[in-house]
Amino acid sequence: MSPKKTKHATQQSLNGAIKEICNIMRRSNCAGALQYVPELTWILFLRILDEREAEEVLAAAAVGEEFLPSLDEPFRWRDWAAPPPPAAQIEEMDPRQGWKRVELVARSGAFFSFVNDQLLPYLKTLREKPNATVRQKVISEIMSGVDRTRIDTERNLLDVLDKVHKISAETTDPTHYFTLSQVYEGLLLKMGEKGNDGGQFFTPREVVRAMVKVIDPQVDETVYDPCCGTGGFLAQAFEHMESQLGTDATARHLETLKKHTFFGREKENVAYPIGLANLVLHGIDRPNIWHGNTLTGSEIYGGLFEEAPSQFDVILTNPPFGGEEGTEAQARFPFKTSATTVLFVQHVMDSLRNGGRCGIVVDEGLMFRTNEKAFTQTKRKLLDDCDLYAVVSLPVNTFVNAGAGVKTNLLFFTKGRPTEKTWYYDLSDIKVTKKKPLMLSSFDEFFKLLPTRADSERSWTVDLRARWKKAENDAQKFRKIATAKRADADKLGDQLAVLKKARPRDAVAFASTEKSYKAALAEHREAAKRAQEIENSVYDLKAVNPNAKLDEDTRTPQELLDLIEEKGKEVDAALAELRQLLL
Repeated sequence: MSPKKTKHATQQSLNGAIKEICNIMRRSNCAGALQYVPELTWILFLRILDEREAEEVLAAAAVGEEFLPSLDEPFRWRDWAAPPPPAAQIEEMDPRQGWKRVELVARSGAFFSFVNDQLLPYLKTLREKPNATVRQKVISEIMSGVDRTRIDTERNLLDVLDKVHKISAETTDPTHYFTLSQVYEGLLLKMGEKGNDGGQFFTPREVVRAMVKVIDPQVDETVYDPCCGTGGFLAQAFEHMESQLGTDATARHLETLKKHTFFGREKENVAYPIGLANLVLHGIDRPNIWHGNTLTGSEIYGGLFEEAPSQFDVILTNPPFGGEEGTEAQARFPFKTSATTVLFVQHVMDSLRNGGRCGIVVDEGLMFRTNEKAFTQTKRKLLDDCDLYAVVSLPVNTFVNAGAGVKTNLLFFTKGRPTEKTWYYDLSDIKVTKKKPLMLSSFDEFFKLLPTRADSERSWTVDLRARWKKAENDAQKFRKIATAKRADADKLGDQLAVLKKARPRDAVAFASTEKSYKAALAEHREAAKRAQEIENSVYDLKAVNPNAKLDEDTRTPQELLDLIEEKGKEVDAALAELRQLLL
């Protein structure tokens, strides 16, 4: 441990320390968050890993057991990254701390060479060791995208290591258990800022917290996110579930929560290692994350997913907006479409056990589109197989800080029983900007009304079974017309066949019958189409608030005319100025 530790009593204090590190990285060939966040991720992870394993060695020794560390010398943080202890404190500290660093720094260029040519290859191949532990596999996967350090000079790299070394459990106020992970989440948010194109990996934390609160995952339940990004839903679910553990929690409860509870899949090479590190920083010892394309089944690495069940108790997720998939992905699903969100909804339904609960973010297009067969079929299966008990309509710019201004909704459902009624809650009128994000407090009334599904200015209930019965009755009239017209067309078709074979052919009769035949077919198709549209309208699930108060313009016609005249004068004056400038 380094001397003169600075106590980080608040998140702000630790955030300041992280900011200093990021500033060094920005001037060291890591200009944007998409460069410095992944770099800081693996460095910070190795620091926390070393401290955690040092504590585990002591804990094992206290009960007479042996602890096998994940890393050999000289690849432990304490060997190559930690600063050596000052002479005045060498007796109270580990005298060998930083021994490899001292050796390397003494030789010009040796430190960079060690990091790039020895340390990183060693860490990346840990998973290939015979009988590799889960932790060694996690280490390798976190390092999977790191070929060389991005930091440009040895001096800058050593400065970063020195500052990261000061971040430890001893220097972080224990009353703020998740301080470090919260600061790290702030870094992840920066990946979605303008110019970084990393918002696809980040769901606003207030939305995540609201969804976790509604779904309320319990200890001993499994939690899954099929497109987990940087792990926000899984990390928040862990916090929620750990808070349920009282002082009487058993070792089995903790073991289950930390190793056998959280599962995910992630395709993107940038997000995958960051997600693993984020979960470890939150205290999840075994983040069971599969690396590959969830929808195609194409696997990059599945070694951490080996214990995953086929179905899960809880699913919390935010599929990518507006993505498209090819035939390889579509072939795996019954309802074919290129729309990524629709395929993910099908995957979620397949992955949820009976009685399991899901909270999912979907874009508005999924809610109202009924003109594409796969959209309608998917929503029909959702309503038939699951109880879609609540929908929250979010403001347009909820995801603006993650690089998306698309309109979105939250769906909450339970698998195993059909939907009878769906309760809606409308937040769409709240103004959200980059500097004024959606806050958890905006959900206060929603949380209050949800247990009873009460009506309010923002909430209402749609009786979907009643809607379906009405649509079925309304469509029946057109079904009867379609059936009759099909019968007429069949008869006319038979007549056409006879007239066609007749010799000599009666051209007038043939033309007249053919015209009637085509007209009957057209009427049949039109009636059948109208019946289908009426039935499909049931699956327009868009939130349209019947209780919303519309802003009424109370100005008189004369006041409106006066306003128009005034604005016209302003336009004339502006045009006159422009003409003067052109003369």
